[in-house]
Amino acid sequence: MKPARVRGVRRRALLAATLAAPWRAVRAGAQIEEPLADSVRSALSAAVAESAPPRPTFATIEQRLDYLRWLADMSERLKPRKADRHARIDFLETVWYESRRAGLETALVLGLIQVESGFRKYAISSAGARGYMQVMPFWARLIGDGDASRLFHLQTNLRFGCVILRHYLDRERGDLFMALGRYNGSRGRAEYPNAVFAARKRWLHDAAG
Repeated sequence: MKPARVRGVRRRALLAATLAAPWRAVRAGAQIEEPLADSVRSALSAAVAESAPPRPTFATIEQRLDYLRWLADMSERLKPRKADRHARIDFLETVWYESRRAGLETALVLGLIQVESGFRKYAISSAGARGYMQVMPFWARLIGDGDASRLFHLQTNLRFGCVILRHYLDRERGDLFMALGRYNGSRGRAEYPNAVFAARKRWLHDAAG
């Protein structure tokens, strides 16, 4: 093999390794089933109720342009894990919609998904957590229609995951570190929140950039 070709092969191998490394998912934990007051259960049930597919609306043209720039930027970053453009855009639109609906930062939710499932739609943890946001099946019984198989549906999984994280954040009085630990079933330990915070940095978007 010629030296130039050898160098080319090495460069491609190095690039592949570099692209693969950031996506190595931390093993997901398991949310712990806890008693819910009737009022909380009712509020969470209403929050995850089915709705029309996500259709973002914007007050100004500039807001819409900012969103489209974000979508193009995130699509390029996600391409190594989701090659199909239509699936990639559908996923990102839904993450944006559901995170905003729950009052969460979109970059944080993307970081959580990276850590929890490595962006695998049908991921299942050893504890039985399912989908992109690794939602435990008991949530379908507590606040859904009882059909845990629907947790593999894109919008259902993201809706549940975002609503659950919002619930934990409210329970922890806005303490994101503790809320993330509760989401992972490792409340008070640093490994999981730190992993999510690190992953979040990959999904920050500079609107002015």
